[in-house]
Amino acid sequence: MYFLIVLSYYFLNLPQKNMTIMEPIETTMEIKDNTFARQFETIVPEGLLSVEYSFQEKKIFLTKINTPEGFENQTTIDVLLKNIMEIIIEKKFKLMPIYPRIVLFIKKNPEYKELLPPGIRI
Repeated sequence: MYFLIVLSYYFLNLPQKNMTIMEPIETTMEIKDNTFARQFETIVPEGLLSVEYSFQEKKIFLTKINTPEGFENQTTIDVLLKNIMEIIIEKKFKLMPIYPRIVLFIKKNPEYKELLPPGIRI
Protein backbone atom coordinates (compact mmCIF):
# COMPACT_ATOMS: atom_id res chain seq x y z
CA MET A 1 0.00 0.00 0.00
CA TYR A 2 1.42 3.40 -0.94
CA PHE A 3 0.66 6.72 0.68
CA LEU A 4 1.55 9.82 -1.33
CA ILE A 5 1.75 12.84 0.88
CA VAL A 6 2.57 16.36 -0.22
CA LEU A 7 3.81 18.57 2.57
CA SER A 8 4.72 22.20 2.89
CA TYR A 9 7.05 23.09 5.70
CA TYR A 10 9.54 25.82 6.42
CA PHE A 11 13.25 25.31 6.05
CA LEU A 12 15.62 27.41 8.15
CA ASN A 13 18.13 29.19 5.97
CA LEU A 14 20.78 30.98 8.00
CA PRO A 15 22.56 33.58 5.84
CA GLN A 16 25.31 35.93 7.00
CA LYS A 17 24.97 38.10 10.13
CA ASN A 18 22.75 35.52 11.92
CA MET A 19 19.66 36.54 9.96
CA THR A 20 16.92 33.92 9.84
CA ILE A 21 14.81 33.62 6.72
CA MET A 22 11.93 31.15 6.56
CA GLU A 23 11.39 29.85 3.05
CA PRO A 24 8.51 27.50 2.25
CA ILE A 25 9.63 24.29 0.59
CA GLU A 26 7.13 21.84 -0.85
CA THR A 27 8.17 18.25 -0.32
CA THR A 28 6.61 15.13 -1.78
CA MET A 29 7.13 12.04 0.29
CA GLU A 30 5.89 8.67 -0.88
CA ILE A 31 5.44 6.27 2.02
CA LYS A 32 5.09 2.57 1.36
CA ASP A 33 3.58 0.28 3.98
CA ASN A 34 5.69 -2.83 3.38
CA THR A 35 3.57 -5.38 5.26
CA PHE A 36 5.94 -8.25 4.40
CA ALA A 37 8.91 -6.51 6.07
CA ARG A 38 6.58 -4.83 8.61
CA GLN A 39 7.92 -1.35 8.01
CA PHE A 40 6.93 2.02 6.60
CA GLU A 41 9.42 3.03 3.90
CA THR A 42 10.37 6.09 1.92
CA ILE A 43 13.21 6.76 -0.47
CA VAL A 44 15.65 9.59 0.30
CA PRO A 45 18.67 10.53 -1.85
CA GLU A 46 20.97 8.51 0.43
CA GLY A 47 18.83 5.34 0.21
CA LEU A 48 15.93 3.71 2.06
CA LEU A 49 14.56 5.32 5.24
CA SER A 50 12.23 3.04 7.19
CA VAL A 51 10.37 2.66 10.47
CA GLU A 52 9.83 -0.91 11.62
CA TYR A 53 6.60 -1.90 13.35
CA SER A 54 4.69 -4.82 14.77
CA PHE A 55 1.01 -5.30 15.61
CA GLN A 56 -0.78 -6.69 18.61
CA GLU A 57 -4.56 -6.38 18.60
CA LYS A 58 -5.35 -2.74 17.66
CA LYS A 59 -1.91 -1.47 18.77
CA ILE A 60 1.01 -0.64 16.53
CA PHE A 61 4.47 -0.86 18.09
CA LEU A 62 7.03 1.39 16.37
CA THR A 63 10.21 -0.51 17.15
CA LYS A 64 13.07 0.96 15.11
CA ILE A 65 14.14 3.65 12.65
CA ASN A 66 16.53 2.47 9.92
CA THR A 67 18.50 5.17 8.15
CA PRO A 68 20.92 4.92 5.22
CA GLU A 69 24.62 5.20 6.04
CA GLY A 70 25.61 8.82 6.43
CA PHE A 71 22.00 10.06 6.72
CA GLU A 72 21.57 12.71 9.43
CA ASN A 73 18.56 14.77 8.31
CA GLN A 74 16.39 14.86 11.45
CA THR A 75 13.79 17.06 9.71
CA THR A 76 13.09 14.33 7.14
CA ILE A 77 12.73 11.77 9.95
CA ASP A 78 10.27 14.09 11.73
CA VAL A 79 8.27 14.54 8.51
CA LEU A 80 8.18 10.75 8.04
CA LEU A 81 7.06 10.23 11.64
CA LYS A 82 4.33 12.89 11.32
CA ASN A 83 3.02 11.12 8.24
CA ILE A 84 3.09 7.77 10.02
CA MET A 85 1.11 9.35 12.89
CA GLU A 86 -1.51 10.48 10.38
CA ILE A 87 -1.73 6.93 9.00
CA ILE A 88 -2.16 5.60 12.57
CA ILE A 89 -4.94 8.13 13.21
CA GLU A 90 -6.64 7.21 9.93
CA LYS A 91 -6.56 3.49 10.77
CA LYS A 92 -7.65 4.12 14.39
CA PHE A 93 -4.73 2.25 15.97
CA LYS A 94 -3.19 2.91 19.35
CA LEU A 95 0.52 3.74 19.37
CA MET A 96 3.23 2.03 21.40
CA PRO A 97 6.51 3.91 20.74
CA ILE A 98 9.37 1.56 21.64
CA TYR A 99 12.37 3.19 19.94
CA PRO A 100 13.87 6.13 21.94
CA ARG A 101 13.89 8.50 18.93
CA ILE A 102 10.16 7.91 18.44
CA VAL A 103 9.49 8.48 22.17
CA LEU A 104 11.38 11.79 21.86
CA PHE A 105 9.25 12.71 18.82
CA ILE A 106 6.05 12.11 20.83
CA LYS A 107 7.40 14.25 23.70
CA LYS A 108 8.13 17.09 21.26
CA ASN A 109 4.71 16.72 19.58
CA PRO A 110 2.21 16.29 22.42
CA GLU A 111 -0.74 16.35 20.00
CA TYR A 112 0.11 12.70 19.27
CA LYS A 113 -0.05 11.62 22.93
CA GLU A 114 -3.75 10.93 22.38
CA LEU A 115 -2.66 7.94 20.28
CA LEU A 116 -1.16 6.24 23.34
CA PRO A 117 -3.28 3.54 25.00
CA PRO A 118 -4.79 4.25 28.46
CA GLY A 119 -2.20 3.98 31.21
CA ILE A 120 0.82 4.66 28.95
CA ARG A 121 2.55 7.93 29.72
CA ILE A 122 5.61 9.50 28.19
